[in-house]
Amino acid sequence: MRKGDFDQVLLVEGNDDLHVIAALCECFNVKESFGIKDCNGIDNILAGLHVRLKGSGEIKTLGVVIDADSQAVGRWLSVREILQKTGRYDCVPDDCPPDGLVINPRVDGDMRFGLWIMPDNRTDGMLEDFVTFLIPKGDRLLPIADKVLKEIETTRLNAYSVAHHEKARIHTWLAWQESPGTPMGQAITKKYLETDSAICHNFVDWLNRLYNSKL
Repeated sequence: MRKGDFDQVLLVEGNDDLHVIAALCECFNVKESFGIKDCNGIDNILAGLHVRLKGSGEIKTLGVVIDADSQAVGRWLSVREILQKTGRYDCVPDDCPPDGLVINPRVDGDMRFGLWIMPDNRTDGMLEDFVTFLIPKGDRLLPIADKVLKEIETTRLNAYSVAHHEKARIHTWLAWQESPGTPMGQAITKKYLETDSAICHNFVDWLNRLYNSKL
């Protein structure tokens, strides 16, 4: 699981993110050139990001994957402001690129930085929205799951919040697979989920651009 010391690091919000990304890396044979760190929430990532970016040089490349939740633009502006305040990056774009941000520092030796905002750098959502895109086209269970969720939400039987609808959606679908309740990362490995969608290839391309190539 990409353990050990790396001079290239990817920060993620939680354990699900870690396992989904690790499964995608295995599926696409992404070079094991970086470690993945679970930061236990977006607040911890953002709170420590400025300090990490001003680091002494032990880390050569830092990547961040965060959820847009209901504020995709706000998430981007928060990170953009941090990048600008370091004074280490020129030409920080006004908007997060649709294929993910990869930016080199002004001075050689400073930290290279990348950002992906789940699900697709532009729309509100989270990791679970991204994973839902990996459900096979024409799947016959997803419409049934949608019908069930609509019914319990209409009758207000849902204990989960509306903001977590997509979490309930993907985990309901996963509960009906051959091994009920398989975690999202394992669902990729078991091939319950497909990895040929554009959003999946865009994400893997971003990882390779950030960690395994030069701008």
